[in-house]
Amino acid sequence: MAGSGSPQPNRPKPPKPAAEAPRKPLQVMHISKRGEQDKLVREAAEITSPGSKATAASGQLSNAPNRSVSADAASDESRFDLGELQNMTMADLLGPADQSRRSASAPKGIDHRNEEGQSNPARSVDDFDFDEDAFLAALDENEPIGTTGEVATGKVIALESDGVYVDIGGKAPGFMPKNECGLGVITNLKERFPKGLEVEVLVTREQNADGMVTISCRALELRKSWSKVQQMEKEGKVAQVKVNGFNRGGVTCDLEGLRGFIPRSQLQNGENHEALIGKTLGVAFLEVNPETRKLVLSEKRAATAARFSELEVGQLVEGQVVAVKPYGFFIDLGGVSGLLHQSMITGGSLRSLREVFNQGDRVKALITEMDPGRGRIALNTALLEGQPGELLIEKDKVMAEATDRANKARNVLRQQEQSAG
Repeated sequence: MAGSGSPQPNRPKPPKPAAEAPRKPLQVMHISKRGEQDKLVREAAEITSPGSKATAASGQLSNAPNRSVSADAASDESRFDLGELQNMTMADLLGPADQSRRSASAPKGIDHRNEEGQSNPARSVDDFDFDEDAFLAALDENEPIGTTGEVATGKVIALESDGVYVDIGGKAPGFMPKNECGLGVITNLKERFPKGLEVEVLVTREQNADGMVTISCRALELRKSWSKVQQMEKEGKVAQVKVNGFNRGGVTCDLEGLRGFIPRSQLQNGENHEALIGKTLGVAFLEVNPETRKLVLSEKRAATAARFSELEVGQLVEGQVVAVKPYGFFIDLGGVSGLLHQSMITGGSLRSLREVFNQGDRVKALITEMDPGRGRIALNTALLEGQPGELLIEKDKVMAEATDRANKARNVLRQQEQSAG
């Protein structure tokens, strides 16, 4: 006891532990029974020879240190009996190389064997009959029908309350909505489109998922109308229209199924344009634009166009001086004006225009140029002179003999044209 004061026995001190060597991590290889089974399955599928790398690898695996195969794994391996496949190579399985190539080149679904089971030689593309015309015909037969903007012809096969079905040769019939059946209002579709009626239509929408296209008679008629009106404008023709409405700016009318507009400034009687409803007017074209659907007409220009149609180059005309300008005279020819330029008045020396004509005078002159599009007519009196300057001295005589002199002048002009040609 500590309190007794008796001396404690001398106990030997425990020896100091020696420095321990660093421990190596314990290597544990997990052997999975299932993994060994899967490996055996893969080896059987690869069907390798006993001396192959796969077999060698398998042997190394079985002899690897720290690994053992349990009795259960050995029993599982015995379940996979390879039988005759044990010692067969891949070449034995696939057969001769040429047979492999034939199999690879043969199309799917074709068996190169005859009725006796013997292998037939492979056939190339050149060995088959190939008809180019039949191939192209097959392409045409399967070509989609109904491109937007295409004109097609078909027969009416069915009618509904909201439209008409037309067979145009596609996978499905084309459908024409009721409001696309024509330019005007159609109240009875059955009378307008009886079954079997052949119609020409314009495709306005391409095929949907069911192969059906949307078609229109109205759109096709509008296209034809615009084309016809453009041709009339190009030829400078005068059209007859019936006024069917008015507004502050002018009156409206119909022309080839199109809505036209005549501004008040282009009417002969623009002050009282409301009274023109129901009347027929002759009009010419100011603007024809299918893209913006603008059709602007003019009654005044129609009068000019009608007068132009009565005139030709080389013709002798008579009119009244309506304006005197520094460069010449404007002469009214009855609905149209012609310009007698100062250089075309006389072959003599002209000091003042009023030496020859004044406003209100009657003048006979030859037409030398015409531009109906711009409404211009060029006149000439110098060609009526027998000698240069005669008009300045004997104007009345020249005007009285204008008809005969015009015939001579035309012959001279004709000869000049032939010489130039």
